[in-house]
Amino acid sequence: MRWSVSGSSTRVQSFVRNAGTFPPLTTTPPPTPPVYSMLTTLFNINNKATEKDDDDLSDSEDSQFSGLEDSGSDSEDEESDVEEKSSDDVEEDDGSNDDQDKQRQQTKVKNNKNKKGATEGKQEKKGDEYEHDTSDEEDIRNTVGNIPMEWYKDFPHIGYDLDGKKIFKPIRNKDELDEFLDKMENPDYWRTVHDKQTGRDIVLSDEQVDLVNRLQRGQFGDINFNEYQPTVEFFSSDVMIHPVTNRPADKRSFIPSLIEKEKVSKLVHAIKMGWIKPRRVQADSKERYYDLWANEDSSILAKHRMHLPAPKLRLPGHEESYNPPPEYLFTEEEKALWEQQDPEDRKLPFIPKKFSSLRQVPAYSRFIHEKFERCLDLYLCPRQRKMRVNVNPEDLIPKLPKPKDLQPFPTTQSLVYRGHSGLVRSVSVSPSGQWLASGSDDGSVRFWEVCSSRCMKIVQVGGAVKSVAWNPNPALCLLAVAVDSTVLILSPSLGDKLVISSSERLLAGSQEENPSEGPQPVVWSETEGEELKEGIHLKIQHPKAVHQVTWHAKGDYLASVMPDHSSHLQVFIHQLSRRRSQNPFRKNKGLVQCVAFHPIRPFFFVATQRYVRIYNLVKQEMAKKLQANSKWISNIAVHPGGDHVICGSYDCKLSWFDLDLSTKPYKVLRHHKKAVRSVAFHKGYPLFASASDDGTVIVCHGTVYNDLLQNPLIVPVKVLRGHVITHDLGVLDVTFHPTQPWIFSSGADATIRLFT
Repeated sequence: MRWSVSGSSTRVQSFVRNAGTFPPLTTTPPPTPPVYSMLTTLFNINNKATEKDDDDLSDSEDSQFSGLEDSGSDSEDEESDVEEKSSDDVEEDDGSNDDQDKQRQQTKVKNNKNKKGATEGKQEKKGDEYEHDTSDEEDIRNTVGNIPMEWYKDFPHIGYDLDGKKIFKPIRNKDELDEFLDKMENPDYWRTVHDKQTGRDIVLSDEQVDLVNRLQRGQFGDINFNEYQPTVEFFSSDVMIHPVTNRPADKRSFIPSLIEKEKVSKLVHAIKMGWIKPRRVQADSKERYYDLWANEDSSILAKHRMHLPAPKLRLPGHEESYNPPPEYLFTEEEKALWEQQDPEDRKLPFIPKKFSSLRQVPAYSRFIHEKFERCLDLYLCPRQRKMRVNVNPEDLIPKLPKPKDLQPFPTTQSLVYRGHSGLVRSVSVSPSGQWLASGSDDGSVRFWEVCSSRCMKIVQVGGAVKSVAWNPNPALCLLAVAVDSTVLILSPSLGDKLVISSSERLLAGSQEENPSEGPQPVVWSETEGEELKEGIHLKIQHPKAVHQVTWHAKGDYLASVMPDHSSHLQVFIHQLSRRRSQNPFRKNKGLVQCVAFHPIRPFFFVATQRYVRIYNLVKQEMAKKLQANSKWISNIAVHPGGDHVICGSYDCKLSWFDLDLSTKPYKVLRHHKKAVRSVAFHKGYPLFASASDDGTVIVCHGTVYNDLLQNPLIVPVKVLRGHVITHDLGVLDVTFHPTQPWIFSSGADATIRLFT
């Protein structure tokens, strides 16, 4: 065998340099093969040659990468190499010459230490390759591999190095007494462990001890790992459509393949040669006849392009049996009902009867009649082939956003305001959002602190309160209360002193400058004594019972509603600063249910039983008439932008009107099971709500766009429950907080609830 060394010195050198990147060499106790010794000699000779060529490359670098640093082998010294070769070839596995091996091992360790000191500077510059290694490989000093250590139990060495030399175990000549003394005197004894792979004692660092303690306690090894971090939902119920790959299509995907080209050319050649003949067109000289009564699978009918098989009759069931089960026999009531029904409404064209045997069954009286009708159906009724449209059912569902994308909106009941003894018909929130006023059938008006549900003040008004409305002007602190036929103006004296003083100055202000002569239907009067102490400053006496009061956005005008068919005095508009009242309508246009001011423009909304009329107060004419398409309107609310109106009705409907679009509802929502009592818009958020006698408040998201071509987005987001249905009445009034996405609801169970 000849070895060519000179030409491939560079390749062998790179192989030796990269030897440390290979997995640890796994060897077993059998003796060193001679071929391996020859390869070792070859590598040593080559190393010597490369040292002459390249002075910068030191052997310590090779040993660092190849795992020879701690193995006790020296490949630089040629004389020792020759000695080791000769001794290793002769050496046997029986463990002889142990003393010589031990001496040789000690000299090798000394040589290695000297070399380490000489090349330490270079190694520091280069840096340790395994300093930042995070892989799970075995220890670099372990040249044995992942094998049982019991195999080396009876041997003085523990595996072999890359040169095929034995790696001897460290000399352990401690007896039990030395172990005990070491245990008592050595402070690091408790953190010292014996490594079977390398046969050494290792002192664990503080970090390693902490790691062991954490693992023993069942914790994670990484101290920075947070086991309570929120989970990432990798899989959801949503169907997501993504391309599997972004790679462009192959060229071969749109160029016909050679095989197809060959097939087509063969077919063309066969047609040219006359081997393949196209279909011959049959002459339509003779007439064709079709047999209506032939079997459906006959060849003549099957050829007809538009043939449709006749509808088959239903197979006989248990009802047609001469001895049907007893549940199929008619009772007396079912028989009477069957005789009263029209023939086309009956489920069965006959009455099932029971016979003891088949021979007692008489002839069917309608047999000829039904057969004749069947024949008429077959040849008189034209059968038409209809194109069936395959529609995916998911495409019919409107694409609505998810409620969590439309937050914030009220979801949970936060506070319950208890104190009233009768049903609470009306609630109103102050413009600051700090106070809440409520009117009840127990004859009291209560003022609550919103955030704590604490009742701040109780005013007894001596009658059932139909409606309360807080003045929307933040510079005033006034409340309008409708009790029987009187509207009371209260100053609850809550909040800032400047606001309270300005409110009282307005109430004590000037009267009407030119009082008109003659009897007036509305009488203004000031209060004194006990009522004034309670905070009631003004009384506005009406001819009939007042059902609703509402303020204009500026806070100076107030409208009141008195539903009455017989009179035209149903709506009054009062001016607080001048203390004068006006009836804007000369004649009756229906039973007025509620009214509302436009938030920006001089428009006035009047809702009768079936229509909502919009009046221009400047021109004094009707601008628009909205058809609610419901039987009886209960309440209306105007969007803060002024171009949209919602309208609740007693027939469970909620209608949304777009005033720029049409006089008919843009959308009708039928979410409630019982009458809708109250509706409300939020001033700041795109939210509106409806309260019903079924005890629920339904909150909807309603985004209005500035683009006239884009329709409003209306999505129901939450059903709020909590009120108890009392005497078939549920939630009677609902209103939003002026600044927060909160909602207040009052019910027949004498409570007010805040949902946030």
